[in-house]
Amino acid sequence: MRIGHVIGRVTLNHFDPPLKGGRWLMVHPVGVDDLEGACAERPPLHAGYGPVIYDNLGAGDGDIVGYVEGAEATAPFDGDMPIDAICVAIFDSIHYQPPIETTG
Repeated sequence: MRIGHVIGRVTLNHFDPPLKGGRWLMVHPVGVDDLEGACAERPPLHAGYGPVIYDNLGAGDGDIVGYVEGAEATAPFDGDMPIDAICVAIFDSIHYQPPIETTG
């Protein structure tokens, strides 16, 4: 699972009928250095790729979400689905401390 920050929505005029009821979100990945406190204040945006993910949980602009990509994204559906990434969690808080490096 990856963690991302919702930065927008995508509107579709035509879509595959099994996708009805869901929405498409633009997500910017949150890096390890920005995890602590990411839910309390918006993490900084960095240059790079941000996926468009399918969401049927109700995430909105500014939310911090967990998403999976690839074949795992199609697991909740019966049959083949034309999606590459899906929202699997909306986080209320994240507490992260990087491991302490030791020399040995």
